[in-house]
Amino acid sequence: MAGKPSTVDKVKNKVQEVVTEDTARLRDLTAQAATSGAYLYPIKGILYFISHRALWKPLLAKLVPTLSLGAGITVFMFVFTYVPQAAVMAFTNGPVAALTAGLLVLSESSTITNLLARQLLVSDALIDTFDGTLMSRGTTELVSSGREIKRGKSDPIHALGKLAKKPFAKYSPSAFIRYLIYLPLNFIPVVGSAIFIIIQGRKNGPDRHERYYQLKEWNASQREKHVDELKGAYTSFGIVATLLELVPVASILFSFTNTVGAALWASDLEKHGKSAGTTAPSLREQAEQVDKEL
Repeated sequence: MAGKPSTVDKVKNKVQEVVTEDTARLRDLTAQAATSGAYLYPIKGILYFISHRALWKPLLAKLVPTLSLGAGITVFMFVFTYVPQAAVMAFTNGPVAALTAGLLVLSESSTITNLLARQLLVSDALIDTFDGTLMSRGTTELVSSGREIKRGKSDPIHALGKLAKKPFAKYSPSAFIRYLIYLPLNFIPVVGSAIFIIIQGRKNGPDRHERYYQLKEWNASQREKHVDELKGAYTSFGIVATLLELVPVASILFSFTNTVGAALWASDLEKHGKSAGTTAPSLREQAEQVDKEL
């Protein structure tokens, strides 16, 4: 008669069960991300931004102070953090430590610049960019639920009136603390950086639609349901958006183009009536539709 499973066997079985469940969940999310087309929207945001000069106005109004902030932060970071980080990375990255440390400092500088700029300089400009993009796509009714609309204006930015609802939630200290917690992952060659980007992307994807949730007047549970249904799509969008915003100097520009991409996606969700239950195939159709409109 076989004896009862030992404690070790029970633990092994439980671990295998958890790993199997997590692997299946990851496979499903990866499949949704790959088939959704959501990862295309940051790229489409760049193309749409370039081809619609009216959307440049909010960025141009904040360009000089933002570039000055970015330059100051980058110089500070290289003076005070490059050598210590290069010394640590010498143990993990060997002869390429000097290069990888430099890239890491540039990444850190871009992230800090984005955090501070969004907090202090460009939050209203990003709202105007998001709303202006929705206006240019004919999603005027959605925008009118959150601000006044000036009639008879062909320019989507000039048509934006006074905000009727509070703007984007500004970055909280927890966002920066979370960034610092996961930052050491970059000291692990290749794999660590990939994990860091994925973690940031999972958070940044839904954050790019904060204005959309606000205009929809969704409560916390409605937002959570929507994000959960599109978890893979939001993660893929967030990963591409995060990668773009890690580009030194151009990070603020990509913040605006990512905002345009997020608004294009929101407009397509509205036009297809899928804002709370979009399936992966329909997202692909939306992405193809934007291609036709660009």
